[in-house]
Amino acid sequence: GCSFLALPECFHFIGSDARASIAQSESLDGPSVARYCELASRHGLWLSCGGFHERCDVSRLGPAVEERVYNSHLLISPDGRVEVTYRKIHLFDVDIPNGPVLMESRSTLPGSDVVTFDTGGGVCGVLGLTTCYDMRFPELYAILTRSGAQVLLVPSAFTVPTGRAHWLALLRARAIECQCYVLAAAQVGRHNKKRQSWGQAVIIDPWGTVLAEAPNFDMLTHHDGPGSSGEASPTIITARLDMGMLRSIREKMPVQSHHRHDLFSAEYRK
Repeated sequence: GCSFLALPECFHFIGSDARASIAQSESLDGPSVARYCELASRHGLWLSCGGFHERCDVSRLGPAVEERVYNSHLLISPDGRVEVTYRKIHLFDVDIPNGPVLMESRSTLPGSDVVTFDTGGGVCGVLGLTTCYDMRFPELYAILTRSGAQVLLVPSAFTVPTGRAHWLALLRARAIECQCYVLAAAQVGRHNKKRQSWGQAVIIDPWGTVLAEAPNFDMLTHHDGPGSSGEASPTIITARLDMGMLRSIREKMPVQSHHRHDLFSAEYRK
């Protein structure tokens, strides 16, 4: 009975290095996107496809982008169309002590557009598109909320150390402060020798309550038996989004109307 399906960042593949990601990248009119459009149409689903390695248009942007991609989040309608594309704004450049060195900007171009989409009064309301590391930048989510967003999409492939410490806290904070639903599909487990992801895909309501939650990396590794190696099987979590509840929360605690944009917008411009 589901009408909306959210896939995680890197849903198409996770390469062993940047060269693999670039080699496997495709344009948005390529066969992979066409296949997901066909799936959406066949099943009558909205699809959030986060973290697609989109090949840059060299003819438009020049040869300097030939070795880089966009980290693109596609929203596909039940009609089988790509309605909007969000290209990840905040790139994850981190050198974790005793952990992985992840420099997304070496192979990825940042986007520059904030993206929302109104599903036309459907069960999803107005969607705000983001990706993974974006969740650490609350001003982006404030802008999405001001633009009408009711459901925040956060497809992710969070690292294990940061996921263990911050994943749920950050997502609950974005849900509470924006008074929005948060749908965070997430990669989990060991992908290759260099990379592993925290997991714990969640659906959170505008009050900050976790409605549904998938296993995290520790749950896969801290038990005996199948899966203890960190290898994960796909997990599907579901929840019903109640837009009446969202409106009630916003009416009873009208936080959005109390923002001092006259002060803070000027500060952001400095």
